[in-house]
Amino acid sequence: ASAITDLGGGGISCAVSEMAERSGCGATVELETVPLKYPMDAPWEIWVSESQERMLLSIPENKMERALQIFEDEDVGATVIGRFNDSKQILVLYKDTPVANLPTGFLYEVLYETTTVKKPKMNQKEPNFKQPKNLGEILLKLLSIPSIASKESVMHTYDHEVKGNTIVKPLQGALIDGPGDASVLKPLRTSWKGVALSNGFNPNYGKIDCYAMASSAIDEAVRNNIAVGGRRIALLDNFCWGSPKRPELAYGLVEACRACKDMALAFKTPFISGKDSLYNESAGKPITPSLLISALGIVPDIRKAVTMDAKKPGSLVYLIGETRKELGGSAYYSLFKELGASVPRVQQEKAKRIFSKVTSAIDKGLLLSCHDLSEGGLAVAAAEMAFSGNIGMEIDLQQLHLQERDDFLLFSESNSRFLVEVSPSKQRSFEKLMKGVSFCRIGRTTKLKEFVVIGKQGKVLMAEQLARLKKTWQEPLK
Repeated sequence: ASAITDLGGGGISCAVSEMAERSGCGATVELETVPLKYPMDAPWEIWVSESQERMLLSIPENKMERALQIFEDEDVGATVIGRFNDSKQILVLYKDTPVANLPTGFLYEVLYETTTVKKPKMNQKEPNFKQPKNLGEILLKLLSIPSIASKESVMHTYDHEVKGNTIVKPLQGALIDGPGDASVLKPLRTSWKGVALSNGFNPNYGKIDCYAMASSAIDEAVRNNIAVGGRRIALLDNFCWGSPKRPELAYGLVEACRACKDMALAFKTPFISGKDSLYNESAGKPITPSLLISALGIVPDIRKAVTMDAKKPGSLVYLIGETRKELGGSAYYSLFKELGASVPRVQQEKAKRIFSKVTSAIDKGLLLSCHDLSEGGLAVAAAEMAFSGNIGMEIDLQQLHLQERDDFLLFSESNSRFLVEVSPSKQRSFEKLMKGVSFCRIGRTTKLKEFVVIGKQGKVLMAEQLARLKKTWQEPLK
């Protein structure tokens, strides 16, 4: 195929005319050849029908027979409905009778509406409060936040076992109920190649900076994919916004789009599809600007895919990536009804080096488990690894050579970070591979069914039973 697009709004009418206009040509369409899901009496109904699960392809005539054979072999319906030509006219026929004949210039050479953008005045400041005395209780509160808590009840309303090809499932761990970073599917019977599916989303960052929100969502989707062994990643966007006629919302939308471009170029992760939903407002108020990023990556060998749950006692736990005081829009600040200003940023070049190193570690079989750090930061990620694998874990913040408060180190949501489990027998190989990026051995797995954190001063900050952590995480959305 020389061009391809999905049939969305406007159905065939928009897909054909848009493809023709972009190619600088015209097209003739014979509506009576269009396969119909339901009987339609009027030609215009066929022309604008928005029946789902349809694609439009432009295929050179000398390759048509081969293309149709491929579709037939895969039991997919494919029909020739017309031809592109050099007329720059969209001619629509129904049983040899012209029902529409419009120049592409008339359809697309229009005056564009000007939208005013205005940078919003942000008065956000970093909150000023003392470190809570009981950080164990803070962790329990974070685990019960809906955006962090288990989504198992929702996941089980959907079939994620189609054809039995889901190798790494959305729920992972000893009892297959832990929060996976990504799913891995095996679409081909005759190949060990697979595809990894992941997401990135945090609208709270958009309340501070829409550029940071978008770039963080992309970083999260990519690192979730990387965490299971994905690479050669492509992206999909899903914008949910208020009215772009509001200058400040339009500014945020432009900034988010700018971030998408910058990140796609930096990470070499093209956007292959997407969707926008604008004008989401109620009672005169817009929704929080939101951008969901989905990522699709290739897993060369699904037998090497890694999951996020801790695997055995006596392993070494490493933190990969830089932790900074970036808690603006964080789950931790939300517990105090604060938003903050220090929203997480993406340091693109450092991120790329980290992603490459983690991918190499997975390929070399150096990791027992791998989990990305996102909402809730280090504390939540480590707790999730521990209770998902039912393996105790001890984290020692003294290994982080940073002069920050314990709570900031535990709950910062800095991007491009991973927590990995490494067997002692592979310690030397792993540390040699990681040279050139920020990493430190921050803990170990234990035989005790307990999650322990030691603070910068050498004192135990929290010691929570895995069963209690897991129950707290599972309860809210049951």
